[in-house]
Amino acid sequence: MVDGTETESRKLLGRLREEMASEAAGQERLDRITHLIADSIRAEVCSIYLFRDEETLELCATEGLSPEAVHKTRMRMGEGLVGRVAKSGKVVNTADAPSAKGFRYMPETGEERFSSFLGVPVQRLGEKLGVLVVQSREARKFSADEIYALEVVAMVLAEMAELGAFVGEGAALSPLHQQSVQLTGGPAQEGSAEGHVWLHEPRVVVTNPIAEDPHREQERLTEAVEELRVGVDKMLEISRDGDTEQLQVLEAYRMFANSKGWMRRMEEDIALGLSAEAAVEKEQSQARARMSQVTDPYLRERLADLDDLSNRLLRILTGQGNANGADLPPDPILVARNIGPGDLLEYGRSLKGIVLEEGSVGSHATIVARALAIPLVVHVGRITTEALNGDHILVDGDNGVVHLRPEDTVVSAFRDKVAMQAKAQERYASIRETPTVTRDGARINLVMNAGLMADLPSLGHSGAEGVGLFRTELQFLIRNQMPKRSELVSQYQRVLDAAGGKRVVFRTLDIGSDKVLPYMKHVAEPNPALGWRAIRVGLDKRGVMRMQLQALLRAANGRPLTIMFPFVAQAEEYREARWEVNKTIEREKRLGHVLPETLEVGAMLETPSLAFAPQKFFDEVDFVSIGGNDLKQFFFAADRENELVRRRYDTLNVSFLTFIERIVERCSTSDTPLSFCGEDAGRPVEALCLAAMGMRTLSMRPASIGPVKSLLLRSDLLAVRKIIADARHRGEQSVRPAVMEWLRSQG
Repeated sequence: MVDGTETESRKLLGRLREEMASEAAGQERLDRITHLIADSIRAEVCSIYLFRDEETLELCATEGLSPEAVHKTRMRMGEGLVGRVAKSGKVVNTADAPSAKGFRYMPETGEERFSSFLGVPVQRLGEKLGVLVVQSREARKFSADEIYALEVVAMVLAEMAELGAFVGEGAALSPLHQQSVQLTGGPAQEGSAEGHVWLHEPRVVVTNPIAEDPHREQERLTEAVEELRVGVDKMLEISRDGDTEQLQVLEAYRMFANSKGWMRRMEEDIALGLSAEAAVEKEQSQARARMSQVTDPYLRERLADLDDLSNRLLRILTGQGNANGADLPPDPILVARNIGPGDLLEYGRSLKGIVLEEGSVGSHATIVARALAIPLVVHVGRITTEALNGDHILVDGDNGVVHLRPEDTVVSAFRDKVAMQAKAQERYASIRETPTVTRDGARINLVMNAGLMADLPSLGHSGAEGVGLFRTELQFLIRNQMPKRSELVSQYQRVLDAAGGKRVVFRTLDIGSDKVLPYMKHVAEPNPALGWRAIRVGLDKRGVMRMQLQALLRAANGRPLTIMFPFVAQAEEYREARWEVNKTIEREKRLGHVLPETLEVGAMLETPSLAFAPQKFFDEVDFVSIGGNDLKQFFFAADRENELVRRRYDTLNVSFLTFIERIVERCSTSDTPLSFCGEDAGRPVEALCLAAMGMRTLSMRPASIGPVKSLLLRSDLLAVRKIIADARHRGEQSVRPAVMEWLRSQG
């Protein structure tokens, strides 16, 4: 970049620093900034557009356009050249704006006199705040140096907006992080929670975006990067004997930390007048912008590595640690982009709720949240940029809605809902010990899902008659290395002890798909949900399977034991796994270990293929458990992690219920015990219809047992079955409307 441009940029940033220090009000400050930018860039027009809501931009200040258009000219995201810059997050530079793609003529601004157009996004770490525009009469494209200078200015404007420098009248000038916001995501764990935000990784606040002494800022950056490099080298040294993949990630960290291009770009930003922190954040923002455009998973991971390194560097420069000096509130709602199961377990039951910007309904964190009965909403866009530590927040895990800094009317309605739910729980407590027998005399066995020792106390107070699914993979997922057999024996013993003689179904290691062990080499697959997972991993890694089987047999120590293999797609897979069980029993017998009093070995039916296995399979398997979550996604070919399709297909679809009925009939023929495990088992209306189809054991989260039992106790399954049959005869797609109408008629 030429020295002249650098000098002008530093002059411009110096003038901006003076504006930050001035006592001017928001509108006056904006007006003065547009004037000094236009003057410095030597353009006839400079305009600043800010978002007044998520989809609408508003002209908030201008030098050169009609003053009457300020706060009156608005456009939607993607509308006109300004909206195009906002939507894409990319610069638009054209010498002939009226003929450019997407141009929208706004007569009230008087911009028809200006041919050239340069629009630069004003954004901070992926958060879109507005657009900075310069225009001129001369038909020319702005130079690369001018674009670069304007990008630096836009970065400072974003920081000034974050610091509240432009607060004034109207929605577009309302203070950030103060207005009430409703955000929608996906429900991952039901329940409602009210509390205050606790950011897992608090945002770093850059209070000095403009450098007073560029030479000192260069020194600060060099010192901080050196500290960062030393830290990465230490992590590498500690992990030398660890997992290969973990080493590869740290090697990528070191590569970025030593990247000359990364360092050079930040040094150039400082030379133009930015502080070291602002230069790092500018590069981080650009990395996040690139990340949003990249579809290749490997490249996205590498950009995410760079994003993480930038956060570390910012914390070194600002001295702001993870806690940011804040104390955990008494009613914390955890807010994070994502979180691993280990970190979540460290927070434990202190959390009232969890809100994730990413996450998934089948992730490790979701499994832990369900085990701890903590309301969880995932896929909540913008939550980490909108929320600040201590913000009042309401989490509706039933509907996937989050209210940040809610207004009084919203709080009142939310509290009414929570009070009603509490009264319902009191009612459910009164039927805790009552056997689940429907009005027509059908006995339904309600059991619970678990995965942590923390779940087991729910056996007593929920009214569950046993554990229909104990997820053993959590003990593998929360560690950085393979657990020892002795540790697993101790864990499984405690589970059986806590169950107090009630039946516990241990599902063997279910990894793969969205559950990846940090210490096992990850296999890149185009569609991991249909790939190397669960029993397929177990049969290929038989040493791990045998170790777990040995731990289960020893933990039983003469007590009854129930083992279930996940994701069995064909009978032969079950037979191979059963052969491993028999082989392990023989070895334990030779070693003199006490064998279980009784042993049941079952299979999870999660693929349609197993429902059509030869009858011999149903004759020889000890029991079958339908894994409803996976079975439904494969039955409808609808990925349950894909928000575009996962709610498109109803569990009460006639085709799906007919399929369930077919499985019930096959198991009845061979007198094979059958259960249904999954989210739908814990939804009262779905549970009622599954019971009407012949399911006599339903496994669900503990909190669902009360509502499900309450509905079953007052229902007639024969009547519901007739309603389903009639709907099927009429050719209806779903029985839900008919069943809901019948329930309303029953009061």
